[in-house]
Amino acid sequence: MRFLIILVMLAVAAAVVVLLLYAFGGLAADGRRRREPSARWEAHTESSDGVTTVLVRQVTRDASGAVLAELGRQTVAAIPDGDADWETRYHEAMAQARSRVAALEVQSR
Repeated sequence: MRFLIILVMLAVAAAVVVLLLYAFGGLAADGRRRREPSARWEAHTESSDGVTTVLVRQVTRDASGAVLAELGRQTVAAIPDGDADWETRYHEAMAQARSRVAALEVQSR
């Protein structure tokens, strides 16, 4: 009978440990260990005060895709919203930003 009581206590203790790991971030929902979010570079656009800014930024994201932190940023182009060639300049700036993202990702590996 004592053996059975010890066995049940061990099972309860193991369940408590697993629940604590889930609660405090040790395990992901699929049961694997959680990894720290890795930083990655991405092209981004901001618009304010009549200027559209194309930039690349290094961010970390959580599992849902929300930005946790911005670790770095580089401005590619600032285009006034009233510019006659706005669309052409925007597409060129985005192409340049994507190229820079590719180069920065290779460098950061």
